Amino acid sequence: MQVSSLNEVKIYSLSAGRSLPEWLSDRKKRALQKRDADIQRRIELIQDFDMPTVSTNLRVSRDGQYIMAAGTYKPRVRCFDTYQLSMKFERCLDSEVVTFDILSDDYSKIVFLLCDRYVEFHSQHGRYYRTRIPKFGRDFSYHYPSCDLYFVGASSEVYRLNLEQGRYLNSLQTEASENHVCDINLAHGLFAAGTIEGKVECWDPRMRNRVGVLDCVLSSTTADKEVDGLPSISALKFDGTLNMAVGTSTGQVLLYDLRSSDPLIVKDHQYGLPIKSIQFHSSLDLVISSDSRIIKLWNKDTGKIFTSMEPENDINDVCIYPDSGMLFTANEAPKMSIYYIPVLGPAPKWCSFLDNLTEELEENPETTVYDDYKFVTRKDLENLGLAHLIGSPLLRAYMHGFFMDIRLYHKVKMMVNPFAYEEYRKEKIRQKIEETRAQRVQLKKLPKVNKELALKLIEEGEENLQNERKKKQKKTPNILSDDRFKVMFENPDFQVDEKSEEFRLLNPLISKISEKRKKKLKMLEQQETLREEEEEEPEGKPSDAESSETSDDEKAWVEEVRKQRRLLRQEEKVKRQERLKEDRQTVLKPQFFEIKAGEEFRSFKDTAQRQKLMKKTLSDRLQLEEKVGALSVHDTTVGSKQVTFKLKKSEQQKKQQEAEKHHHQERRKLRRSASHLKSKRGRGRPFH
Repeated sequence: MQVSSLNEVKIYSLSAGRSLPEWLSDRKKRALQKRDADIQRRIELIQDFDMPTVSTNLRVSRDGQYIMAAGTYKPRVRCFDTYQLSMKFERCLDSEVVTFDILSDDYSKIVFLLCDRYVEFHSQHGRYYRTRIPKFGRDFSYHYPSCDLYFVGASSEVYRLNLEQGRYLNSLQTEASENHVCDINLAHGLFAAGTIEGKVECWDPRMRNRVGVLDCVLSSTTADKEVDGLPSISALKFDGTLNMAVGTSTGQVLLYDLRSSDPLIVKDHQYGLPIKSIQFHSSLDLVISSDSRIIKLWNKDTGKIFTSMEPENDINDVCIYPDSGMLFTANEAPKMSIYYIPVLGPAPKWCSFLDNLTEELEENPETTVYDDYKFVTRKDLENLGLAHLIGSPLLRAYMHGFFMDIRLYHKVKMMVNPFAYEEYRKEKIRQKIEETRAQRVQLKKLPKVNKELALKLIEEGEENLQNERKKKQKKTPNILSDDRFKVMFENPDFQVDEKSEEFRLLNPLISKISEKRKKKLKMLEQQETLREEEEEEPEGKPSDAESSETSDDEKAWVEEVRKQRRLLRQEEKVKRQERLKEDRQTVLKPQFFEIKAGEEFRSFKDTAQRQKLMKKTLSDRLQLEEKVGALSVHDTTVGSKQVTFKLKKSEQQKKQQEAEKHHHQERRKLRRSASHLKSKRGRGRPFH
């Protein structure tokens, strides 16, 4: 039995203990049990409480007598009788179990949802009936008043199977593309389904209508948290009439009151793994939530951690034995874990002896039987001169080496190296000397790049350490010890330019402090050179002669800022004068430009006038265009201004209009001359 404590809460792992090697024969195992007191004290609460490979789901019957577990491989179900502390029966299935539930008080009515879309109903003797749902299922819930099974899965529909009539009823149509989990409130029968889009849809089974939709995405995401994708609902559990807990795929647990759309509390597991299961402990007002890595017990009113458990293997499911402090977990390992927490409640009636045992157990962790054996490689055997034992019963081959008895190993090592104690003594003396040296004043090794910045950070770190000791504050992180900022003190591209304008304005008092720091840097460099020359480390370092006066006054800071700005203006003025001198000295040469074919030459005056116009305000430009006649501005009856723009005609359009006008005039002249001739011919005059 292994004992751990977190927040002064003792947790007893009943399944943990000294494990025997698999390659030991039954005879040797029995001999070890007789000889070894630790193995004799090992507790096997339920005999063969394991699976061949992996356990996926765990359930306890309502009468508390039977514990059922589903696992693989091969897919199977095992039922354990707590009164007999052993396995009652085992049944193999055609495919793996997604989830299952016990509908009766004992194991006489069980429903299994399999991964091949089949739903199996089992009784005492075995499989009773088998049916299939249209889509792959992921979870189901049983509504006791109407005898309806609600199935959710890879579909927008919620399938309803009535066990009294033995037929499917009209399904419920949700807005989601897929549904992951579901649950039914035992107090008032409200059905809730968690969707892949991060919403919870609630339905009333009596009306068959949706009564509400709860969006959990915005509540689960925060500004300081990075989210890879849209959080989906991975766990759902009702507590009483009004409380509901929702687990997301990004590792948050949201506790809701059904009368509000905002969560009462949001608990983050900080691992980013989907929440596997949520349970409630009513006596202590605790929420037991778990992902694949950790089980957390926290207060549902404040969110404060009560205790936590982190098993060695990944967690698939968590089951609480009712009215007790016992927890069962299905793991990614053959062995199913059993935890007993006396603070949560007493031990169950079928193992009431645990209360007496836990009082006598020591808190020291147990070792394994592998401590009696030493793992050695082939090279270790050659160094010890035991290579000739390969193939004998004294060595047991395992992976890339061998197991041998620890007593034989120590005996041979003492024969091969009799001066091992002297080496051990020298090592201990060296460690003691290093501990005493650590108490001396240590020299600061500064980096090659940004030495002044590193010295500043070291000084600030020393001040923070003194403040933490006085006020007992939490330790603040240091940039020098952080690997993320390592390149800043190695790469010369990150060197701080103290002559730049930004640096001088942001650090107005840097000049006085930098002078002191430069002196300190010179002293440190001298000490480093002395240290390299001398073999022994100096006992101390010279103290600074300068006074530790600091100019923190606001007036001095303002004056220093003004001084820096004046210096910057003078530097800019000098730079402008130098540019003017250079411009005067330069002689401009004429440039020739070639006009392309089909383009007209426009004078540079037009561009200059256009630039002048663009610099003027909008009112001045409007006045100029009014004079030209390009637009007209007048007031309306409503009281606002109305502006009418007229497009300017280009030179080509003007020429075209003039040619058309000239053409019309010539045609008029021709028409007049023709009419004049007709009138003469009508009078009888000969036409020459």
